[in-house]
Formats: sequence, C-alpha cells, structure tokens
Amino acid sequence: MSKPDFCGRTRREFLWESGGGFGAAALAGMLGADGFFSKSARASQAPANPLAAKPMQLPGKAKSVIFLFMYGGPSHIDTFDYKPAMLGMDQKSIAVDTFGRGGKKNVGRIIEPRWKFRQYGQCGKHVSDLFPHVGGCVDDIAFLHSMTADSPIHGSAMLMMNSGKLTSGSPSMGSWVNYGLGSPNRNLPGYVVMLDPSGGPISGAKNWSSGYMPATFQGTTFRHEGSPILDLTRPEGVTRTQQRDLLDTLDRVNARHLAARTDNTELAARVRSYELAYQMQVSAPESVELSQEAQATLDMYGVGQKPTHHFGSQCLIARRLVERGVRFIQLYSGGSHLDANWDAHGDLENNHNQHAAETDKPIAGLLRDLKQRGLLDETLVIWGGEFGRQPTAEYAKGTGRDHNSYGFTMWMAGGGVKGGVSVGTTDELGSRAVERPLTVKELHATALQQLGLDPNHLTYFYAGLDQKLVGVEPVEPIREVIA
Repeated sequence: MSKPDFCGRTRREFLWESGGGFGAAALAGMLGADGFFSKSARASQAPANPLAAKPMQLPGKAKSVIFLFMYGGPSHIDTFDYKPAMLGMDQKSIAVDTFGRGGKKNVGRIIEPRWKFRQYGQCGKHVSDLFPHVGGCVDDIAFLHSMTADSPIHGSAMLMMNSGKLTSGSPSMGSWVNYGLGSPNRNLPGYVVMLDPSGGPISGAKNWSSGYMPATFQGTTFRHEGSPILDLTRPEGVTRTQQRDLLDTLDRVNARHLAARTDNTELAARVRSYELAYQMQVSAPESVELSQEAQATLDMYGVGQKPTHHFGSQCLIARRLVERGVRFIQLYSGGSHLDANWDAHGDLENNHNQHAAETDKPIAGLLRDLKQRGLLDETLVIWGGEFGRQPTAEYAKGTGRDHNSYGFTMWMAGGGVKGGVSVGTTDELGSRAVERPLTVKELHATALQQLGLDPNHLTYFYAGLDQKLVGVEPVEPIREVIA
C-alpha cells in the first residue's frame, strides 16, 4: 500500500479534507467562538431558539415598535400638512405634474382641503379637524412632511414600506427587528399583525412575511375579539400532557441534530413553532383580555364606542403586547378595496371622515396611555400609509384625489424621538417634496437605529449576499428627529 501523497497540500487543506471534513467543522466552531468570523456570518447560524433575546448592536432607546398603517394612502394636505396657499383655489385648473393610478398628468383641478386646520400644543403645530385628539399630542410627535415613495401603486408601495423592496420575497421590517433583537417573551410571537375588519390589505401576508428568513420571524395575525389566533386551541381528544410529551420528544430530536449539524436553522424554527403554539394557548388569550382594564382606560381608547371600538381595541391590545415584550406590532386601518380603506378616489370627505373618526381617538389614547405608564420612551410609534394624495382631483367631477408618491406625511413618536418637531416640506400645493426629501429607507434606518440596531450592519446571508433591510448603499437615519 503506497503512502498518501501530501505533496502540494497545506496544513489547512489537509485539515479540511481529512476525516470527512469533521476537523474543519471543529476548527470553524472554535474560530467562530473566538470572534474570527464577521458578525453577519455568525448571525446566519441560528441558536436553538431563533427568537432568544439578543443584545443591541448600538445604544438604543426603543424596545418595541407599533406601526399604525393607514392602508390606502391618507391625504397629507387634509390631515397634517397645512397648505394655506390653497385656500381660494378650489376648482381652478393649474399646471401641476402628478403621477398616480391615472398615470402622469401635467394639468389638474384643485381640490381645497375640506377641513379647517387649528394650532395645537406648545409647538403650535397645525392639524386638521380630522384629528383633534391626535392634535392634543403634537408635542410628543415628530412629523415627516417630505416622505417619498418609489411607486404610486398600492401593492408595490406597500411592499416597499414594509420590506424595503418593491417586489415580494423579502423579510418585512418586523421580521428584521425580531431577527436582530429576538424576543424577551417565549410565550408570545415577537411580531404581531392586526387587520381591519373589512379584510387584509392588497398583497396580503407578503406585507408581514419573513421572506428568505425562517418562518419563525414572520408576523402572526391576531384578532381583537374571541380567540386571538385561529386554530390555536388543542385538537379534541389531545391533552396538555400529551402535547408536552410531544414537545419533549421534539426537543430530544432537535438536540441530536444540533450535535450533528451546523446548519440547524429550519429545524430549530420548526421546533420553536411547536413550542410557541403550546405556550400561546395560555398567553395569547390573556394578552387580549380587555376586561382586565379599567373603564377609564377603555374609554380613553374608545373601546365599546362607535365608531372607535375595533381600532381602539387593537391599540389597547398593542399596549398590552408591548408590556409583555412583543417587539413589533402592526395595526392596519383600512382593508379590502375602495372606500373600505383610505384610498379616496371618489368622495374624499366621506372617506376620510369615516376612517379618521375610527382612528383619531384610539391613536391619541395609545400615545397618552403609553406616556402615563412610562412606556412611550421605549416604544416607537409610527403612523402613515404607503403614500399620500394629490392636490388635484382625479376625475372631472367629485373631490377624490389620486395617489401621490412624490411627497407625503408620516410621523413618529416615542422611542427616543423628539416631540413637537417637523422635518421637510412639500411645495405650496403639497404635490411633491421640495425641502429635505426623505425615503422609506431612511425611515427604516431611523427605526432600526432607535432600537439599537445598526441599519448598515444588520445583515442576513442569502443568495450569496449580506442582505439588509435598507439595501446595498449606506443609509443614514433621520437625525433631526433623534433626541
């Protein structure tokens, strides 16, 4: 038997090839433990519990996010972007470039704001009569008046706002937050979504998908009444002891695989999903049990009142979930299509009166309740839709406005964000951002920064690249709003 030929091999190559590669696996493990590999490479090797709480990458003030998503595109010039120059211009045709569902146009019929604006707070912020309750909270709010979107179409614009990409298949912001920070509560999902009673938004679950990440990080839809999660109860004839025995078996199987494999991401996620379902059978119903709240608190949110009951209940549940360590909660105002959401193509007044009446009091109640409980400083609240609306009418008759991705308003509160400030402006008609245009990526970067996550170094290795929520190019947060 001839001697093995080691000529031309380095010690590293010998170690890599010998013993079926087990030596290399051991070396990789030791080097990884000593910090030899990059953070992004280590992050792709999931722990036994992918949602285990992780340390912040940066100093951060926020621990959770509540994203109040006004699906359909609320009109910024009728809510928070005061445009006195439009008064007296109603029905006049002017030259203005617009781009929405109806395509590109260069002439339009002006529709004046249909609601009066009043000044609120020490900052003197102008807010329309659609949102008088939120107006009372302006000293805690940072308004972003020069937001821009990459698409004037609902489906792609919503995916962009939620995932940073115009196309489906990428993790949503809530998934990135749970991937980066984990969750301190093992009994509840780290990412919860609550929908409008008329249905979900266009593109559906793609908006809270975990994309190419394990399913552990995707959003879980909650209902505000009854069982919060469908099919959560145990199947008939299966006892809790039997469930626990199944989980113990899964844990043993998982442990054996962990000892034999380094790429255990999907297996760990599968086992964790069984464990989470088991724990949620007790914890999830308790988290939405609003009878535990004082009547004064219920009244503050408009629970049990028309037309605020549904959204008010969701806002109150969001506060209860924040108290229980849930990282990311997204509430949708508006679902289905047409006037079931903020997409006011026809009768602007009827549409916005309806949806603002449903949400104004609950949103203000949420901000006040978080503040009085000492939770606002560590909870980042975001308000906005996928885009805004045009200053001109879409049709020859009526008050409806088309989509506006050139300039619109969103706002943030809590979580280390300055209150009583406004960033950026649109032109005198509100048709496009002219001062300090802001992008969705900058909004995402700001949220991650406030959570203690580095937006330019929070990565997930997929398809040969270190993927990021904010994309390839470095992105700065909106520093004007950071306290």
